[in-house]
Amino acid sequence: MRIVIAEDSVLLRAGLIKLLETSGFEVAAAVGEAEGLLAAVREHRPDAAIVDVRMPPGFTDEGVRAALVMRRETPETAVLLLSQYVEERYAADLLSTSTSGVGYLLKDRVADVSVFLDALRRVASGGTALDPEVVSQLLLRRHRDPLDRLTPREREVLALMAEGRSNAGIAAALVVSESAVAKHINGIFAKLDLPHAEGDHRRVLAVLRFLGGEG
Repeated sequence: MRIVIAEDSVLLRAGLIKLLETSGFEVAAAVGEAEGLLAAVREHRPDAAIVDVRMPPGFTDEGVRAALVMRRETPETAVLLLSQYVEERYAADLLSTSTSGVGYLLKDRVADVSVFLDALRRVASGGTALDPEVVSQLLLRRHRDPLDRLTPREREVLALMAEGRSNAGIAAALVVSESAVAKHINGIFAKLDLPHAEGDHRRVLAVLRFLGGEG
């Protein structure tokens, strides 16, 4: 079974390659950005692609958009999306194109090797694999305060945003990289259901939600 991997984390990408190759899969290509994914799929025509939801340059939904293009161009290639946290709208986007050969797992699930490999084989064989957390969130959506969806770290980031700190300032305060901060902020926007907007408008809306004001 031939696999293409699209994951911007060098460590996770290397780990996936080793895991798959030792489990009998052929890794045809492993790339770190969405355009590379499309090129690799066009060249190698793999049985399945493992795709990170958020990839360079914007760390928003580049992986999902590339997966949707891939599904149109090469529908015979299955897609297994990996995400740091639950973003059920992306699962819905992918499932809206087809319920065959699609999957959505949290990255934490990769650590459970047997579960991850079973999901990959199921998807590559034309089945569907949805993370239990995705299913739970779909059931709970709109019945909770959107702020409840945020992780503790996302709440920290949002609190620092409310203080008026820049991405660089937040990164310094939390001792993380600016790209990590960008991922957290995009996650906050997604979980608070904030629409795409020009400039810093979404940032302001997120802070208003945090402070209990009107968006």
